[in-house]
Amino acid sequence: MSKGKSAKAKNTGILKAEIQKYWWLFLLPVTAAFIIGFVWPFIQGIYLSFCQFKTTSDATFIGFSNYGRALSDPSFVHSFWYSALFAVTSLIFINIPAFAVAYALTQDIKFSNLYRTVFFMPNLIGGIVLGYIWSMIFDGILSHYNTSILLNSTYGFWGLIILICWQQIGYMMIIYIAGLQAIPGEMIEAADIDGANGWQRLFHVIIPNVMPSITICMFLSITNGFKLFDQNLALTGGQPFIMNPDGTTIKTTEMLALNIFNTFYNSNAASRGTAQAKAVLFFILVAAIGLIQLKFTRDKEVQQ
Repeated sequence: MSKGKSAKAKNTGILKAEIQKYWWLFLLPVTAAFIIGFVWPFIQGIYLSFCQFKTTSDATFIGFSNYGRALSDPSFVHSFWYSALFAVTSLIFINIPAFAVAYALTQDIKFSNLYRTVFFMPNLIGGIVLGYIWSMIFDGILSHYNTSILLNSTYGFWGLIILICWQQIGYMMIIYIAGLQAIPGEMIEAADIDGANGWQRLFHVIIPNVMPSITICMFLSITNGFKLFDQNLALTGGQPFIMNPDGTTIKTTEMLALNIFNTFYNSNAASRGTAQAKAVLFFILVAAIGLIQLKFTRDKEVQQ
């Protein structure tokens, strides 16, 4: 018996040694896929943001002109502030209900697993499908008032908020449940022994210990809010629009990703370079906001 265990341990050690010796064979395919699928297109995209082109083979370097056009485009500026407002609003309306539902479902209630499944299911539906489903729902409701979600920017904004909350609350709930279940039971018991009531236990014990989950959920909510595309395209398409005195058009419910998409497929020959410059600015913006948020919330995390 002991000889068999010894031989098995020896074989396991040999296998580990072989894996350590040829680790690069396991890493190479992943690294190659990452370079081909992300690094090279990203570098090429940065270069194309300084070019005028219709295809990548006929790109002509023109310097910072694309960035100048992007920053002076009123529709791009509007879509930035619209996306920022949407991201902040969705951050609140997603995370507070998600945490509340997660907290309720970790209190030993009946059918908690069933409720978790039901809340998570909307996240499995694609954004385009969700957009068209909710557009029919909203237009059915608004038809009683002889209007449409495409005719009122306020309806469009809150329609997008409702859609994204319905889709993502269940996903954030799962992350919060994982954080709540990781809290040591001794802490809760100590708080009860010290006479803490429910609110004191929540704000002084539970929330500080769930900060890693809050960090993740806030990061996902903010970045998803800025990157929203499918739902925006299907639900409102950026409509309605307003015409400026200088002849430029602003789609009032158009977010950043949709604005870049519409600019890229504009009939203007110079638009693709401008769209690529917008995409680079978009990346810098989302990365900066995400890193700032991570730094702010991670400083509030407690070590268990």
